[in-house]
Amino acid sequence: MSLVVMKFGGTSVEDPAAIGRTAAIVAGRVALGKQPVVVVSAMAKVTDQLLRAAAAASTGDRTAALEISSRLRARHRETASELVRNPADCAALIDFIDQRFDSLDEVLRGLAAILELTPRISDLIASFGERTSSRIVAAAFRERSIDAVHVDAREVIITDSQFQKAVPQDALIEARAAEKLRPLTLQGQVPVMGGFIASNEAGITTTLGRGGSDFTGALVGGALSAEAIEIWTDVDGIMTADPRVCSDALRVKLISFEEAAELAYFGAKVLHPATILPAVKKNIPVLVLNSRNAGCEGTRITSLAPHCSSPFKSIAVKKKLSIIDVVASRMLMTHGYLREVFAIFDKHKCPVDMVSTSEVSVSLSVDSNEKLSAIAADLGQLADVKYEGKKALICLVGEDIRGQNGIAAQVFTAVRHINVRMISQGASEINMSFMIDEDDADEAVRSLHAAFFKEPDPAVFDVEARKAASSC
Repeated sequence: MSLVVMKFGGTSVEDPAAIGRTAAIVAGRVALGKQPVVVVSAMAKVTDQLLRAAAAASTGDRTAALEISSRLRARHRETASELVRNPADCAALIDFIDQRFDSLDEVLRGLAAILELTPRISDLIASFGERTSSRIVAAAFRERSIDAVHVDAREVIITDSQFQKAVPQDALIEARAAEKLRPLTLQGQVPVMGGFIASNEAGITTTLGRGGSDFTGALVGGALSAEAIEIWTDVDGIMTADPRVCSDALRVKLISFEEAAELAYFGAKVLHPATILPAVKKNIPVLVLNSRNAGCEGTRITSLAPHCSSPFKSIAVKKKLSIIDVVASRMLMTHGYLREVFAIFDKHKCPVDMVSTSEVSVSLSVDSNEKLSAIAADLGQLADVKYEGKKALICLVGEDIRGQNGIAAQVFTAVRHINVRMISQGASEINMSFMIDEDDADEAVRSLHAAFFKEPDPAVFDVEARKAASSC
């Protein structure tokens, strides 16, 4: 029996109907002779609400925090009651939910007393979504004759103690997966566990960062050497552009690990940027699928994708960026100067997306955040500094971009009516990027999409869907 890890996002478990669809998908895999291991996110929007409750409690607003918790308790109880009809099983599940939310309320009351939201407490509070949803999903599966067993993800996914964005410990995860998951799969049972949540070696709750449920799925897939990792979401797969911006965006049928990782990092919302890494190590294909359209074949991500006659596979956009200009006419070429500049970004744990240099200046793009003024102040000790926000990075991903004659001319002809602030080509063979004002981002994507996806390669893109839509 071939093992497949199936990760379902928040919209795939957001309510009884969605969980019912998810159960049908898993049952379908079992019927095909597959052995699933299921990873689920919190119900849609739950983590956001938990963090809002934490923020309210940390300011002393205990009433607001507990009201959020009460609404979440009611939502989970109602979902459980609708999904699990057996009275004894339903009562046990409701009791579990009440215990979890009693514990959450206790944490929120304590937080309202101490008025200090530490990363460790934030992780603990954020973990309640997956801890509860995974129990409900496992019970719903059993109600539908799937031999599901709940597994606490914190007993499998072991990390360091970097709260809010903990680093997985691969060897420990592999050992725990062999101990906690492998015996269940060998008996034909379906383990169900929460994504995003983990623990350090001391058993203290950590998280993998927002969007980390994808990462959990890939870590489990890698640890178990799965046949495939399926990421179930609410879109048909990786698209040539955001369909909300380009109504004629196409589904990408096949793409390489490298291309998908580049898209994920530079703004494509379908995958968490780190998701690809465990799959790459074990050469496990990743499939991006739609739980609301289970018949769609989605996007298949493999180590090597077939040659594509189209120059690009997809266009990604990363918004809410800032450009920092560091100008030092006498120091730029001084030995060690750039090291000092990047040491400041390292000090503030601020990643840099793009770098451009001239004779007297260095321009860098970073996520706009509250550390920007502190970074500028530190850089000001080395040189003159200015920064501007509300920028967007446009990233075009495809194969061997560097080797295609005239491709840069075609790109910038397509956006000749838009002011380009920074350009990057050559650092990667599969990526061409440039920075523009955020307000121009959607127009730039539409112009580029019109220019480069007129005649898409049918071996790589779902052109039949476009034909069907145009004939309606």
